[in-house]
Amino acid sequence: MRGILFIISSPSGGGKGTLIREVLRTVPNIGYSVSFTTRARREGEEDGIHYNFVSHAEFENLIDHGEFLEYALVHGNYYGTSRSQVEREVAAGRDIILEIDVQGAALVRGNTPEAVGVFILPPSFDVLRTRLTARQTESDEALALRLRNSRHEVQEYAKFDYVIINDEVLRAVRDLQSTIYAERCRRERQTESVATILETFEI
Repeated sequence: MRGILFIISSPSGGGKGTLIREVLRTVPNIGYSVSFTTRARREGEEDGIHYNFVSHAEFENLIDHGEFLEYALVHGNYYGTSRSQVEREVAAGRDIILEIDVQGAALVRGNTPEAVGVFILPPSFDVLRTRLTARQTESDEALALRLRNSRHEVQEYAKFDYVIINDEVLRAVRDLQSTIYAERCRRERQTESVATILETFEI
């Protein structure tokens, strides 16, 4: 049985990274697609773990070779999802999470309509601004741009299958875990297992 592709998006500061890290720690048989990016590393980030950090020229070479399932230019930097990694994991029956912005999510949905979309919504604009400011990872200009863009990004929630309001981390983690388990239990994903069981009833 093929794995499930989960698209998880939010505006910058929505908290998707925190929720995903906890899900990867607690939910079995699920992996994470390490995106490629041209942005500079933040303190504590490691190449190949948080992102695959590459130059603009390297990224554009990967585009030319069809390496990306999706890619986008966001806040002046490229971000992209490795097509080969995703296809390899899903074909092996392993669920995989894509942590991408709303632009990338739209492209993946167009190419892979069976993907499951989850939007992480902050409880308010003020909370989002406080979170982004507390990170202290951007200049004032970059912070202002992220906040401006968030007003458009939150409106994209309606294009996703699930919405999780991240007002309390532990509850939001449980909601994301529950979403993954519920998708695994969908009837159409259980066809092979059900058929095997029904054979024992001689149906």
